[in-house]
Amino acid sequence: MKKLYYSIGEVSDITSIEPHVIRYWETIFKDLTPRKNKAGNRTYREEDISFILRLKDLIQKKKYSTAGAKKIIEEGAPEDQEMSGTLPVDMQKDLREVNLFLHKLLEKL
Repeated sequence: MKKLYYSIGEVSDITSIEPHVIRYWETIFKDLTPRKNKAGNRTYREEDISFILRLKDLIQKKKYSTAGAKKIIEEGAPEDQEMSGTLPVDMQKDLREVNLFLHKLLEKL
């Protein structure tokens, strides 16, 4: 179910992060700058989703402040690179997409 671009709603479903939080993170983290389509809607790429999952790990799981997470990302600190026994970010994203697909399929049955 790979796509070139995802809407903010799809990214929210995949990452379990509310759209307003994603938009807020865009104001803080310069690496999170989705393009906008002709209608002005945000379009996210795979790299953006991976970055959001990385932020989620730092901010929500490891309890860093946004300033602390920004510092770790900018410095490329080892803490950010080792996932403390969790799955790699790309695999987390793929599993969330499969889970979302299966839930939607189950609703249709």
